[in-house]
Amino acid sequence: MEKNKYDITVTSTFGLEAVVKRELLNLGYDKLEVSDGAVEFQGSERDIALCNLWIRSGSRVLIKLKEFSAVTFEELFQGVYSIGWEKIIPFKGCFIVTGKSARSVLSSVPACQSVAEKAVIKKLQTKYKAERFPKSGERYIIQISLNKDVVTVTLDTSGTPLYKRGYRKAIGAAPLKETMAAGMVLLSYWRKDRLLFDPCCDSGTILTEAALIAKNIAPGLNRSFDFEEWGFFDGSVIEEERKKAAAAIDEDFRPRLKGSDIDPEILKLARENAERAGVGDCIEFEECPLNKASLTEDYGICITNPPYGERMGDLDDVETLYRDMGRLFGSNNTWSAYFLTSHEGFERLYGRKADKKRKLFNGNVKVDYYQYFGKRPPKKDKT
Repeated sequence: MEKNKYDITVTSTFGLEAVVKRELLNLGYDKLEVSDGAVEFQGSERDIALCNLWIRSGSRVLIKLKEFSAVTFEELFQGVYSIGWEKIIPFKGCFIVTGKSARSVLSSVPACQSVAEKAVIKKLQTKYKAERFPKSGERYIIQISLNKDVVTVTLDTSGTPLYKRGYRKAIGAAPLKETMAAGMVLLSYWRKDRLLFDPCCDSGTILTEAALIAKNIAPGLNRSFDFEEWGFFDGSVIEEERKKAAAAIDEDFRPRLKGSDIDPEILKLARENAERAGVGDCIEFEECPLNKASLTEDYGICITNPPYGERMGDLDDVETLYRDMGRLFGSNNTWSAYFLTSHEGFERLYGRKADKKRKLFNGNVKVDYYQYFGKRPPKKDKT
């Protein structure tokens, strides 16, 4: 691992790789390599800090330490042992080995984790001369990933997944991860000067993420990351970037964000979450069933994660809801509407084939992101 130069991987849920790539391009990075669930590039400690602070749709920021082939446990052991763990993990470091395997001879994940951990311990013993390690210090999450007999060893700089922003202390019955909500917003045609409406807002995650985007609030600003405690990292870098991120917030801008739901308790949670995120004054929440909702102006955007049927609620009620959505947003062709659902009959119930459909995963549930495009708003007169 070269000093101040790292092979960085930003992971994501399947389907959001292009969004993560666009975010990285907007942050000024190029020479990006995209694969399933990951975007890779080379960068510095500062780049690791920036990605953890600013990436909205990614899951974790990893350092790739080594990649090698292995079809036996001895090959796996030697490959992991060859890494300079004694330069990374201190005596009291709490190192945790995780694993996954796909289409590989070494298919037992627990066995691979055990062999890898033994290799790490054996390497640390070359420096510390100890039989056991207390693991009472800072955390180091090591992932051993096998795919087609190729082993990739990474170190997780984020620690706690990036979707845990810290503002959502209370969630609804079927929570949408913050990273997925941000991805839905970034995939849409919504811009911060347009009205955004979520008629099934639940705990308000989509609207809260949109508010963070509109006000240019870094999603990782109010949380910590594992790499901050590592001795081989320059701790001043993250503090410098936090100060820059705080100064970059557009304090005066107020986006037009509206959310409704039929459950007053859920709406109370949504308001509390928005307040904790620092955007409570940006979102208007209203108790209102969808069949009573109305579109109060033209050229608005709807982004929502409605009930799926198997996810929650009675299937008949869900299908009625989808028909109501079709009637509401079909009544004004200036509106664009985006829906995330696993219900395969959504387009039939909505009454119209989507202009675009994107496959995603909401947790372990395979879903489609149905996109209906309205008319473009007229260009503003520059005079």
